[in-house]
Amino acid sequence: MSLSLYMDQHVRAEITAALRVRGIDVMTAFDDGHDRAQDEAVLQRATELNRVLFSQDADMLMLTTARQRRSIRFGGLVYAYPLGITIGQCVADLEFICLACEAEELENRVIYLPLR
Repeated sequence: MSLSLYMDQHVRAEITAALRVRGIDVMTAFDDGHDRAQDEAVLQRATELNRVLFSQDADMLMLTTARQRRSIRFGGLVYAYPLGITIGQCVADLEFICLACEAEELENRVIYLPLR
């Protein structure tokens, strides 16, 4: 079983579309009606849905670090600095993570892209 992603409102639509074409289970904050929600609510929503959050918003790094320090569960975060990765590389790395990992492996963890 592959891992499911939740894309926050900062993720480019091209990334989401390419992952969907490859058969990856992706839900966006827009799909879920959380595109105007605060970052904490988006992180919590992804966790409630048992999805790993993908974000290119550095504020998510602060939120997950705070949760780690206070031992507050979250479903995992995959983060890519927007100018530090191409769309193609981002799609390839996210696809790899989704096919190679189980959700439990990423719980309470932050993974940085690019992987290579």
